[in-house]
Amino acid sequence: MRRLALLITVLLLALPAIAEEVVLGLSKDTVSINTSFDGSEILIFGAVKREAPIPDDPRLQVIITVAGPDETFTVRRKEKKFGIWVNTDAVEVDRAPSFYAVSTSTALGLSLSNTEDLRHKVSIPRAIRSVGAPDTIRDATLFTDALIRIKSGSNQYQLNEGTVSVDAQTLFRAAIELPAALTEGDYETRIFLTRGGEVISRYETSIYVRKVGLERWLFKLSRENALMYGLMSLAIAISAGWAASAVFRIFRA
Repeated sequence: MRRLALLITVLLLALPAIAEEVVLGLSKDTVSINTSFDGSEILIFGAVKREAPIPDDPRLQVIITVAGPDETFTVRRKEKKFGIWVNTDAVEVDRAPSFYAVSTSTALGLSLSNTEDLRHKVSIPRAIRSVGAPDTIRDATLFTDALIRIKSGSNQYQLNEGTVSVDAQTLFRAAIELPAALTEGDYETRIFLTRGGEVISRYETSIYVRKVGLERWLFKLSRENALMYGLMSLAIAISAGWAASAVFRIFRA
């Protein structure tokens, strides 16, 4: 029994202690979406808790990711045939975040090695899962690239290198811009501490995005009573068309 206790003690002493870990703060952990919502900004700040002196080299780097709820996307390729643009090939992206932002204290390639990126799925391409391409499509990665390009154009995918401020290798802060078009749900927030491209500590929390007011009512109606929502949408479209026609007739008269 005494030998077993001694062996356990030796094994515990052999385990590496967590020398650096994250103590995190958020400016707000809930974002409310209403009819006048045009985007928001989340301030993520924190400190590094240590059980040992700060290592001299390599320098501490911080990576922050914010990911919206996963969705399935169908990306189509268009080609011009007989003077008309038509859809040809299509690839279904099985899982991709509706919103994804990566903020770093330096260039991502200097902050994180390829092996660690593969393990933790930090970069935008790694955060997307696409395995449903038909065998006839040889360049399936181009469809994922197209999705990234489209989402980046609407600010829903962001790579913000050098935007995380790190003071004295202890305090850090970054502002994440959220666009107006957000999907309701939990936005997983991860903070990685790295040295020499290797992850030495990580921390996870969530930001909850919810619809309120009229937006919330319409969202619930579309989910719980699709027929009523469709009829109401049709009535609004007809009314808008009639109103536009009436205004046009007045100006012509």
